[in-house]
Amino acid sequence: MSGIVGIYFLDGRPVKRAELQGMVDILAHRGPDGAGVWHQGPVGLGHLMLHTTPESLKEKLPFASRTGNLVITADARIDNREELMAALGYSGAEAKEIADSELILAAYDKWGERCPEKLLGDFAFAIWDRHRGVLFCARDYIGIKPFYYFYRPGRVFVFASEIKALFCAQEVTININETRIADYIAGNLEDKSITFYRDILRLPPATSISVDPRQVVATNFWSPDPYRELHFNSEEDYVRNFLDIFTEAVRCRLRSAFPVGCLLSGGIDSSSVVGVARHLLNSSGQGTLQTFSAVYNEVPESDESPFINAVLAQGQVEPHFVHPDRLSPFMDLEQMMWHQDGLFVGPNLFMYWGGLYPAVQQCGVRVLLDGEDGDTTVGYGYGRLQELLWRGQLCEFIREIKRLAYLHKLSPWQVLWKWVIKPMIPKFISQNAKLLKRRLSRGPKDMMNPDFARRMHWAGRDKALQQLLPKGISPERSAQWLGLTSGLDSYSMELINKAAAPFAIEPRHPFYDRRLIEYCLALPSEQKLFQGWNRIVMRRAMAHLLPPEVCWRAAKGTLAPNFNYVLMAFERPLLEREIFHDFTRLQPYIDLDALSHAYRRYDSQAGGNYAVHVWLAVALSAWLKINGKILAKNDK
Repeated sequence: MSGIVGIYFLDGRPVKRAELQGMVDILAHRGPDGAGVWHQGPVGLGHLMLHTTPESLKEKLPFASRTGNLVITADARIDNREELMAALGYSGAEAKEIADSELILAAYDKWGERCPEKLLGDFAFAIWDRHRGVLFCARDYIGIKPFYYFYRPGRVFVFASEIKALFCAQEVTININETRIADYIAGNLEDKSITFYRDILRLPPATSISVDPRQVVATNFWSPDPYRELHFNSEEDYVRNFLDIFTEAVRCRLRSAFPVGCLLSGGIDSSSVVGVARHLLNSSGQGTLQTFSAVYNEVPESDESPFINAVLAQGQVEPHFVHPDRLSPFMDLEQMMWHQDGLFVGPNLFMYWGGLYPAVQQCGVRVLLDGEDGDTTVGYGYGRLQELLWRGQLCEFIREIKRLAYLHKLSPWQVLWKWVIKPMIPKFISQNAKLLKRRLSRGPKDMMNPDFARRMHWAGRDKALQQLLPKGISPERSAQWLGLTSGLDSYSMELINKAAAPFAIEPRHPFYDRRLIEYCLALPSEQKLFQGWNRIVMRRAMAHLLPPEVCWRAAKGTLAPNFNYVLMAFERPLLEREIFHDFTRLQPYIDLDALSHAYRRYDSQAGGNYAVHVWLAVALSAWLKINGKILAKNDK
């Protein structure tokens, strides 16, 4: 976790050190271990340093090649170091000294703009190629590391790890992007480029851009291949290969010069990361894994303590606990919005900000592993039901339906509707049915002001943002591919990255390892769903590392009951003031009748997502208030 900034004046003006330094200074929270700037002619690069890996302790950025023709700034952790060093001709003695940024620069020197394809890990970097007059930038496969930019053709290209640094550059304009507000209200996060500011963009995951005075050219250098299929001779082969790849994904992310921690929720994803990480750390003598868990004494419906304790009982970890049921979802909201560069979709972020991340920092942990989104990477396998039906394997289809019903405490008809019939309904029918249902019931998702929706052409945008499925692939692989290419993943990673930065923490995500994603997507559906057990290949692989009650739990916990409780327990006066009295700021964007209906349904404990939508609306009001101050100051 570091920070990067840069300016390229496309019209040849020289970069002023003071302007570049201002961009660096505002991101001081990303670099407690030092900062640096480099500028020459029309280009300037800056860096904020957070030491995490052993190699980073001596790393100095921005870094120039021996000839001075190439200069890099990077926020990166490269996982295939040995492979790269062999390909680039480094000797064994150099391996302990060379920093990840130097490897990236050497890779660019050898392979040019194809170098991101050769890298494994999490990265966002920019390389100034003086000989070509090109600024080359790239972002990792999932979008773990953030990268924002402003481009004015023929004038300037500015980039940074956080938007607030862009605002320090004189030519960057600050204009609210109402299209993104519409996305926010509707809960649609599929657009991978847009931000809440009209002229500022995000570099999409697995994308590089080449910037010269004439143009900016973007290239997508990777996407998960939905057509690749793996077939082994035995179940043991599938399990062994999964375990090997998953273990390597965890091992790479344990590289640290500081104590290592892991979030432990009690679910199979975080528990699997803990199980592998503690085994690797203890067998190599690298120390004891520290775990950080949320427990809910006030809200037992969200509490996962029995599963957490089962994992902890296996030993070889140092546990820590926090209590999010004692925190308000609106705690430090203005400060959180400053760090998130404005409005954000993350109602449960408060539990990290006010509980987990402070505990991690107090323990001196800088590298924090997370089991984020193992569901999508491994795949639930429910699309296999449709495959069995299409193949005419009715006996097996019925057996799977019955086992799913038993494990999830549903009726066979509920299983049939949820995982077979509903996914097969054509989109245009389901969309019209949802629209009719909303008109009749005024559900919480229908909170957008109709005039605003028409002005934003929301119906057309919603349709345009829907992903197109590759042709000729199975229902299960289609569902998994959609999840892996969704804009939600990169958005979530940006949210987590910026929340962790002020606590000097680098979150790392083994389930977002490119090798693991490619392997799991290529598995046959029976390695994802078998006899009612979803993610079966992972359960089999983890059976020797996890307690049975965790490895073979059918359901997963939910944080919704706790959120519903703390929002009303701590913020009822604020909610009622914003919704029923101080609603002027919301009126152009929100249907106030729908909002008040959602609040009353939430207050009556009607269930559903009413609490989340109330939170979204009140957070929008707070952001509009804050932005009013920013825009007024900017106009002066």
